Amino acid sequence: METEQLYRTYKSLLFSLAYRMLGNVMDAEDIVHEAFLLLEKIDHPEEIRNTKAYLCKIVTNRSIDKLRSAAKKREVYVGTWLPDPLVEEYSADPSSFYMTKESVSTAYLLLLQQLTEVERAVFLLREMFQYDYDDIASIVGKSNANCRQIFHRAKKGIMHNPDSMKQDFGQLSGYVEEFAQAVQDGNMSEILALLKKDAVYYSDGGGKIIAATRPVYGAEYIARFFLGVINKLPEGFSIKFAKVNGGPGIVIIVSGNVKYVLSVEVKDEKIRSIYMVANPDKLSHLKAF
Repeated sequence: METEQLYRTYKSLLFSLAYRMLGNVMDAEDIVHEAFLLLEKIDHPEEIRNTKAYLCKIVTNRSIDKLRSAAKKREVYVGTWLPDPLVEEYSADPSSFYMTKESVSTAYLLLLQQLTEVERAVFLLREMFQYDYDDIASIVGKSNANCRQIFHRAKKGIMHNPDSMKQDFGQLSGYVEEFAQAVQDGNMSEILALLKKDAVYYSDGGGKIIAATRPVYGAEYIARFFLGVINKLPEGFSIKFAKVNGGPGIVIIVSGNVKYVLSVEVKDEKIRSIYMVANPDKLSHLKAF
């Protein structure tokens, strides 16, 4: 199979693996590009028995290396770290994109951060991509038995809410749109009605832009925070609704540039968590639409 055809076949899969590992869009794209460049340089590609596994091995190991080299930067990161947002318009075809599943939600990606680099790789290859343990062992350089132990340990440590996968996208988008309208209207009671009392708001400015450096807890504090933010936005800003990390979200555009991207987590028909990325480095891959 020609490299160009392999690229079309496996690009989305490899990007989804790298992005889940890293939470960084541009780094994930660079690693995928590098994997195909390395494939092209092989003198006898016909000797590779499983090209897909070979490419996954390159992407996995490069992602592990990237995570280890970035560990110190993460330790001194200013405020809350959130993954780069993946943004699609509502009309995008979810069947054509590996990234529209619940497993790329902001909440889920943050759970993955609790795992070590190798644990994350083993967990993703098994849980998300259904690799058998022999292939995983070959990719990460561990024994079959060791990979089984790593997977079961990681799965216990990364509990998530399976009910969130069953939630209707249209219903969830309704909560997001109602919340945005209530904030724009300055309707405190409506905002409080949409939020769980113990809701949490996380923002990532990375020290590059003014943002809450610590999570904001409680519906009333979150409501007051958003009412303060909306009043400080310059005239001419616009709000767009989009699919953010597989779920409904909000993109705020100022002077033609994406300034804020919000995603939410809903439980019991109310918003439980709000995640806002404002760090311009994490929004540079997005274009206003």
